This record gives sequence, structure tokens and C-alpha cells, in this order.
Amino acid sequence: MSHIEGDLRAPAGARYAIVASRWNPKITDALVAGARAAFADHGVAEDAVDVIRVPGAWEIPVVCARLAGAGRYTALLALGCVVRGDTRHYEQVADGCSEALMRVALDSGVPVANGVLAVETHGDAEKRAGGVHGNKGEEAALVAIEMSNLLDKIG
Repeated sequence: MSHIEGDLRAPAGARYAIVASRWNPKITDALVAGARAAFADHGVAEDAVDVIRVPGAWEIPVVCARLAGAGRYTALLALGCVVRGDTRHYEQVADGCSEALMRVALDSGVPVANGVLAVETHGDAEKRAGGVHGNKGEEAALVAIEMSNLLDKIG
């Protein structure tokens, strides 16, 4: 029986795109910085990573779909931050974004690492953007590298 899993070595010629919202910039900028650092720490050249900024989390899936369809990227990262407010808007945006990102990945076959935070408070977001819970942008980059490695292995 074979055992196949990805590792943290990007395939030759791999390109990655980070699609990040501008909403909640203190958080999203920290997520992007964490992702870029993780790519660099794992041997991915700076010019093999593109950063595309969009207004908010709601806009991330459509850009990911366009990028996945273009065929230039080995994996995509979605980075953003949705903070619960007083209305149902939070659920609509967070759930809609997550479901659409999964659809992009399944429809295109291009891995989409979901680093869009859906949190109760800004403090919760800070804990996940370089605070006590690490940096979810960094984690998303590691997922993107591992998934691109795995898909390269299984063809």
C-alpha cells in the first residue's frame, strides 16, 4: 500500500497568488506579511508570489475564480478578516466567502487555502494575525505549498 503526502517543497516553476482584502487592514496586512515570510522561508522566490488586493472578503472568491481559470498559479491563498457585528451581514459574508472558495477549488482543481478569518472581535483577529494563535496567513501559505507539492506528486 502506498502512502503519499505533500511536503513543504514547492514544485519547480510553482507560482502562487495571495488574494487579500483591504478591509480591516491592520489584520489583513499582517496576514499577507505572514504568508510572504512563510513562502520565503520555504524557498519560494519573491517573484513567484503575486499579491492581489480586493475591497473585502466578499470579493475574494470571484478574483480567485478568475486566477484559477487563467492557469498561471499552482495554488491560491485567500486572506481577509470578517468581524461579527450587530447584523447578519457577518454570517452572509463569512459563510458565502468560504463556500465560494471551496467551489473555486473543486471546480478548477487549483488549491485555495482559506485564510479568511471569521471572528467575534478585533482582539480575536489580532490573536490570529501574529498574536498568541500564530499567523493564519503563514499557515495558509504552508497549506498552499504542501497542496501544490501533493498534487504534483499524484499528477
